[in-house]
Amino acid sequence: MERRDFIKNGALAAAGISILPTGTLFAKDNGKVRLGYIGVGARGMSHISEGVLRDDVDIVAICDTQESSLKICREFIAKKGKPAAKEYTGGIDAYKALLDRKDIDAVIIATPWQFHHSQAIYAMNAGKYVGCEVIAGLTVSEHWDIVNTSEKTGMPYMTLENVCYRRDVMAALNMVRQGLFGEMIHLEGGYQHDLREVLFNNGKQYYGGGVEYGPKALSEAQWRTQFNIDQDGDLYPTHGAGPVMQYANINRGNRFTNLVSFSSKARGLADYVESKSPGHPNAKLNYKNGDVTTTMINCANGETVMLSHDVHLPRPYSLGFRVQGTNGLWMDVNRSIHIEGTSKPHAWDPAKEWFDKYDHPLWKKYEKEAVGAGHGGMDWFVFNAFILAVKGKKQTPIDVYDSVTMSVITPLSTKSLKEGNKPQEFPDFTKGKWKTRKNTFALDDSGF
Repeated sequence: MERRDFIKNGALAAAGISILPTGTLFAKDNGKVRLGYIGVGARGMSHISEGVLRDDVDIVAICDTQESSLKICREFIAKKGKPAAKEYTGGIDAYKALLDRKDIDAVIIATPWQFHHSQAIYAMNAGKYVGCEVIAGLTVSEHWDIVNTSEKTGMPYMTLENVCYRRDVMAALNMVRQGLFGEMIHLEGGYQHDLREVLFNNGKQYYGGGVEYGPKALSEAQWRTQFNIDQDGDLYPTHGAGPVMQYANINRGNRFTNLVSFSSKARGLADYVESKSPGHPNAKLNYKNGDVTTTMINCANGETVMLSHDVHLPRPYSLGFRVQGTNGLWMDVNRSIHIEGTSKPHAWDPAKEWFDKYDHPLWKKYEKEAVGAGHGGMDWFVFNAFILAVKGKKQTPIDVYDSVTMSVITPLSTKSLKEGNKPQEFPDFTKGKWKTRKNTFALDDSGF
């Protein structure tokens, strides 16, 4: 219960792939993963809350530029009766001293997006497993840097894309793999989430209460809002793309080939600020990020994918999943499934009836462990998957190729919009290996 309250308030390498850990790793005397954290703000602390509950994890070191975040983390670790973690602070390069330590096996990166690339590169060169929050980089070249460094060093890189582990998402994956939907034809997903109280606050609380951003604000509003001011594109594609990639076997017998993006006008954020604080200067800013960005993607095997980024307008939360094949479909917005030959003609069945029947075996097995974890238990699954990969010196279940593929959609989308909705060729980060790689995600307990 304390974990839930805190959060509220505050697979092996496939054929031809050689990214596996090398060198001397792990505290062999006790079998624990020695873990470092870079960034212990709101999201980093949710990973801290998972780490302190495990007997196979030692939180060795933490790094943040803000004393307020370090203080919360320090007190939380002490409250849980765990040894104090060594703290690193004092500037944006403080993380390097943490990563230079020889007694750290892996690192969790939960800093603002603009720092992920450089911190991950340094971590892999230092011989650490990397578990990084989305996104991997800001440019296409930065994504190639991540791949090339992982291949060169042999150190796995895992985007901590927790929606891949959402219970209904995994039940749908179970149905896909059992052929219930038939051959895959079209897939949809996205980030459809009213973030206005995330992007603005009063500087006293994490969410809402005011219309400030940047230095006058707290948490994500300190940095994330600026991306919405400066950049038009799908700024957060991985929640939709990650699960879709599993359904379509992307990088494992299939791949994304090209994409094109369209973006609406931007009115939502300015209207929100004006409604909360009439005449406030932040209502007069030129927000470049359109209120609704739609990205269409082609696949090598002929499927189409549609992703949506919709975070500036009033709306209930939904990731907009649609899994459609020759024999039926699931749509998460209306929580319904239709399977030809079983469902009544032209009628929906409640998705719950199907998902109860096809609940993923890993959710059945680990439901008790996930109770109370963030995002309905997804956070336990993604954290556990990363830790067990490190313990077993295995490839992570979401590997570097998966990570950069779901993340690079952001710069490709931005470029498509800048060029007048011009289609963009999708990089093949596997360099052709996608043709022979097999999808191993969540097929057994390896990596779990």
